[in-house]
Amino acid sequence: MIARWEHFHHGADIGIRGIGDTLCEAYEQAALALTAIVTEPDCVRPVRTVAVSCAAPDHELLLIDWLNAIIYEMAVRRMLFGHFDVELRERRPSTLLSARISGETVDATRHRPVVEPKGATYTELHVGQRADGAWVAQCVVDV
Repeated sequence: MIARWEHFHHGADIGIRGIGDTLCEAYEQAALALTAIVTEPDCVRPVRTVAVSCAAPDHELLLIDWLNAIIYEMAVRRMLFGHFDVELRERRPSTLLSARISGETVDATRHRPVVEPKGATYTELHVGQRADGAWVAQCVVDV
């Protein structure tokens, strides 16, 4: 299966879905879908790398924390990110996510930002493995 991301319609907000062969890949694809709300991910150059980590008691809450950590880094650093390398470690009672996210400072002319994501929500929140073995990580993002 080829890892991919997609958006789904949800009223005034935007649903994002990451799909991958592994849970890490699904989280990475969900992050790309988040970037795609703002700009075309392929036009974001990996100029600077930032380390991000978070932990949560389950995979769904971890997805929310992960996406909100990216949104925070986007706002504070005035950057867009288009490259994500996620590692997960199970440490009961939590799952730990460590990632390196790469991107560049927003260039309004080149990136043409469409909207600014405000936060990942619990609406349509789902992380799990499908019958075909692919992992899915999805939620709605408030814009």
